[in-house]
Amino acid sequence: MTVRLRVDWPDCRARGLCHEVLPELVDLDEWGYPVITGEVTPELLADARVAVRMCPRLALRLVT
Repeated sequence: MTVRLRVDWPDCRARGLCHEVLPELVDLDEWGYPVITGEVTPELLADARVAVRMCPRLALRLVT
């Protein structure tokens, strides 16, 4: 099963918390918006869940 991170762009305010929690999968563009760089591996799944929970705008989610 493939797990991916998705960003709800209208809700995201470019705070960058997701990048701080999960720099392995989340880069920031020049305006500070997240750029997802790959699929969530089993080793990164726990950190991905933390990133989703910490998003202050609930703009990040995990999808299968």
